[in-house]
Amino acid sequence: MIDLSVVIVNYNVKYYLEQCIRSVMAAQGELSMEVFVVDNNSTDQSVPYLTERFPQVRFIANEANLGFSRANNQAIRQSQGRYVLLLNPDTIVTEHTLTDCVDYLDSHREVGATAAAMYGSNGRFAWESRRGVPTPWTAFCKMVGLTALFPHSRRFGHYYMRYLNREESNYIEVISGAFFMVRREALERVGLLDETFFMYGEDIDLSYRLLQGGWRNAYVPTPILHYKGESTQKSSFRYVHIFYEAMLIFFDKHFSSRYRLIALLIRLAVYLRAALDMLKRTMQKPLKWIPKRTPAPECCLCLGSEKALQEMRDICRRNRLVYTENPCNPHLYTIFDTSTYRYEEVLQHLIRIAGEGKPTALGTYHPQTGLMILPNDVFC
Repeated sequence: MIDLSVVIVNYNVKYYLEQCIRSVMAAQGELSMEVFVVDNNSTDQSVPYLTERFPQVRFIANEANLGFSRANNQAIRQSQGRYVLLLNPDTIVTEHTLTDCVDYLDSHREVGATAAAMYGSNGRFAWESRRGVPTPWTAFCKMVGLTALFPHSRRFGHYYMRYLNREESNYIEVISGAFFMVRREALERVGLLDETFFMYGEDIDLSYRLLQGGWRNAYVPTPILHYKGESTQKSSFRYVHIFYEAMLIFFDKHFSSRYRLIALLIRLAVYLRAALDMLKRTMQKPLKWIPKRTPAPECCLCLGSEKALQEMRDICRRNRLVYTENPCNPHLYTIFDTSTYRYEEVLQHLIRIAGEGKPTALGTYHPQTGLMILPNDVFC
């Protein structure tokens, strides 16, 4: 039987997905593995671009955007692995990430699913790597700011569980859909992703159903990079609407019958929070009548082979980026040639720099693609 089935849903992020697949292939190790990419009717020619480069990957090309849950379920039904990994296309796994999680599940039969330690492109730990179930009380603490005021409190800070040591494995409640490795046996018992959720909330729902089914969910401190946002547009009204609608679907499904007296208040609170988020996003947009300043050229510290450095230098010149190989120079991006550096080295370097308080963000380059991939842009 296959050890692991990796399922990635794509929508118009072919370059990020390309490097994601490369990292997955590099992490296979001794595992028997199959990889599925479900494309939700991308308009950037993702399918022809990627099928040519990864003939070993099984592609499912949808003629419409079916949403995250339905797309994942399509591949899960065709997969054969003992474990299934739901993975976002804007992630990079290290060479030992997959083995770490499979080994943990092999040795902890009570665990239905595992999360990984997610880090942003700035090297900072993402607290949504492990979360508590958003019960009415937990959601209330999050919405009114008690979670932020008392982040290490088990009572008020349960949403992000910051009272747990992020360097150790721990039982948690909610696993992020960006990296969700689940036991097939558990899926067969509790069911696949709920397709009522178009996008967002389906990971919370599946995590909660696993707990209700008698399984434990766990956090494994093996690092991955999550660009967090390249696979979705989070600045639009549509995002705010879909996100908070998903929260209401989850509440109605699991808690409305038990909390009928406060159900209306919960719904009003969610709508109010959605309106405030939308207002905040609107206010953050620059006013059209204010003249824009010409942005300073972005500085890139480039690391790699001599051939790669020359190619990165040419890319910087064509795109008005400041190229440097001097680590003492102030820089915004550290660009790694991933044909020279292991993904594990790249991520550990980024985490170390962030821990020293130095501002930087990750960029990658691979000679086979000729692309320099930054958190919010791709250059060639």
